[in-house]
Amino acid sequence: MAPREPILTLVPIAELRPTQITVGFREVEEKRRRWREHDPDKKDKFLGSHTIPTLLGPKKRHYVIDHHHLSRALQLEGVESIQVTVVADLHKLDKDAFWTVCDHKAWSHPYDAAGTRQTFKDIPKGIVDLVDDPFRSLAGELRRAGGFAKDTTPFSEFLWADFLRRHMKAKRVEGDFSEALEEALRLAKSPDAGYLPGWCGPVEG
Repeated sequence: MAPREPILTLVPIAELRPTQITVGFREVEEKRRRWREHDPDKKDKFLGSHTIPTLLGPKKRHYVIDHHHLSRALQLEGVESIQVTVVADLHKLDKDAFWTVCDHKAWSHPYDAAGTRQTFKDIPKGIVDLVDDPFRSLAGELRRAGGFAKDTTPFSEFLWADFLRRHMKAKRVEGDFSEALEEALRLAKSPDAGYLPGWCGPVEG
């Protein structure tokens, strides 16, 4: 039996619902920069190959479960709609049941910019309302710099962000990002980070 092709739907970004509270604004800006550098003739192809996975939730609204940063970046760049693929149809559930399923399936991350868990009602209603977490930006840059490996663990970069938040002051991240990244690279190789997804182990001396 052939695998079923995903059904793609074009949805206005303004109608997408987040399943998390924060993103890293610095990471959003990086994705905006890359978008602007794309050959204008290839932007449609890029959009066609970067579908947003969603859940069909109550009132048949689309809830984003990955690529929040990309969605926000494209929105800021004036892209009005994007292709989504529905991972699960939960539109018949009431709101409480819907969020319970999201919680158990690791499809939601209701943590604020201080790393503190909030209620599902605190999750923004729109991509435009996502809040900045500088440590999420630092974790994303840390992975790109080889500090840890990409991992399939849900919200793995948020776990790294929380680790960094516990070992560094926010003022340092906001004041000198390059210096903060150097410190993050050192922390990432320490045994203290050994429990985290994608940990690459200490540097052999």
